[in-house]
Amino acid sequence: MKNSRTSSNYDDHMATDSNKKTFTNILQSDQEEYSFRFSSTSETSPANHAPTPSDASSPWDHSPPFSTTPPWDVSSSPLSKSPWSSHVEPDSYSYTGLMGSLVREEGHIYSLAAAGDLLYTGSDSKNIRVWKNQKEFSGFKSNSGLVKAIIIAGERIFSGHQDGKIRVWKVSKKDPSVHKRIGTLPTFKDTVKSSFNPNKYVEVRKSRNAIWIKHVDAISSLSLSEDKSLLYSASWDKTIKIWRVSDSKCLESISAHDDAVNSVVAGFDGLVFTGSADGSVKVWRREMQGKGTKHFFSQTLLKQECAITALAVDSAATILYSGSSDGLVNFWERDNFLSHGGVLRGHKLAVLCLATGGNLLFSGSADTNICVWRREDGLGHVCLSILSGHSGPVKCLAVEEDKETRSQGGGRQYMVYSGSLDKSVKIWRVSGQAAPIHSPSAGSPPQQVHQVENYNAPQTVPSALSFSSQSSCRVSQRRKY
Repeated sequence: MKNSRTSSNYDDHMATDSNKKTFTNILQSDQEEYSFRFSSTSETSPANHAPTPSDASSPWDHSPPFSTTPPWDVSSSPLSKSPWSSHVEPDSYSYTGLMGSLVREEGHIYSLAAAGDLLYTGSDSKNIRVWKNQKEFSGFKSNSGLVKAIIIAGERIFSGHQDGKIRVWKVSKKDPSVHKRIGTLPTFKDTVKSSFNPNKYVEVRKSRNAIWIKHVDAISSLSLSEDKSLLYSASWDKTIKIWRVSDSKCLESISAHDDAVNSVVAGFDGLVFTGSADGSVKVWRREMQGKGTKHFFSQTLLKQECAITALAVDSAATILYSGSSDGLVNFWERDNFLSHGGVLRGHKLAVLCLATGGNLLFSGSADTNICVWRREDGLGHVCLSILSGHSGPVKCLAVEEDKETRSQGGGRQYMVYSGSLDKSVKIWRVSGQAAPIHSPSAGSPPQQVHQVENYNAPQTVPSALSFSSQSSCRVSQRRKY
């Protein structure tokens, strides 16, 4: 996903002090930084990563300073040159807040995936790390392509990369810490076979053709169908592709949008949702045709100037959420035939990622904060808390229910993992029963639009750098990142 955010008002604030300059460098860096696209009017240039501010203090962070020497043996890891540290408070289970951090010194975190007690992290160093109980468990190297998306399907792990390829990994049955690459999408065989067939070529850019089964730009998002039989990939090449998991065949390629596709999510009732830098959210309908499957355009849910940066469907498959570069989260309700349910206003800068758990929604933003929202029956959404602790934009989120706490009668609690451009993964514990910091007043009609920006939550972004929804959209077409 890429942005164009050069405005005179924004530039005026950049020279106020050194801290603002540092954060501004992050905001103005290449598409490699935020890893999503706001417009596609210029070509990708090499990333020039600026240093991030030091880790800001948090009301929940009672842990000791980070160490540069890992407390566990990483000598057997192929990634042992990456100094990580972990500090988790094992007894702090009774509150919502920061539990600890996994700190990486050499790369930004772009993708996360959680499954049970395992956490997979992808970064711009092309490596994927596996963590178990907040300690290093395994690691494997992709050799090529920044890791922009990770999704777990049983014993298989799919990773989407900057080079437009999807790599497939499998966990060893003999040793679960060993991950072997078992293939690439498209497969080498299918690539060679298609290359010799002129009918397999399509025009991807002016005066450039490519085989239709291959993405020609960065993979931005991956999603599995409800029955786990299909894998959907979204790309900056404006297409989504549908892959059959069983044999790695590419079944379809859809020219979905007029600009980069930043997110794809397989939803409910055979529907697939896509969000793009062209500012639209589209719905695609899956239909079975004989032994195959075909997708058809259904409707456009949203069309706006600001780029769509993230999509998510709640765990009950009743609500679709979309985040955008203006800092807003829109949602649509399945029970009301995908009618627009409202807007959640909790961030000052672009929403970069969304994740759901139970009736909770988590939104991560370039303002470095994570807003926790709870869906209330008949009352819309309320903001439970604002998780503040990162010193850089929050790029990715993963959520797992803490079943151990629930079995002890503590109610539903969730482990939330957040990856940031500050090179850290933070671990949060969030209670679904927490009292909201905002809810509709008694006797008033339900409010679907909630404003939480002015709450007294810790802020790590200089207020002078906050810009309006107009300036966070397409103010300039000279830059994308």
